[in-house]
Amino acid sequence: MKYLKRIIANKYLLTLVAFVIWMFFFDRNDVPTQINRIQELNDLENAETSMTRQISDTRKELESLKSSPEMLEKYAREKYLMKKPNEDLFVVETVIEK
Repeated sequence: MKYLKRIIANKYLLTLVAFVIWMFFFDRNDVPTQINRIQELNDLENAETSMTRQISDTRKELESLKSSPEMLEKYAREKYLMKKPNEDLFVVETVIEK
């Protein structure tokens, strides 16, 4: 009992406990907020990586479109469903049921 009383009366231990409680629950930069911020940072870094990859793919596609008229025609036909005046266009859609 005396030992427990000495531990509770220790001012350094009380200060440490108060500091930990303050940092975990009351501070503006508490631990759960820091964990959420780290997770958000990781998500943003992953998004940046995928966007950088997408930008490089788009630039490669643009260069290929600028270099050959055949690729430009193919791109216009596939992406924008363009056709020549004397052609018929058939669009086939696939239906995926869940």
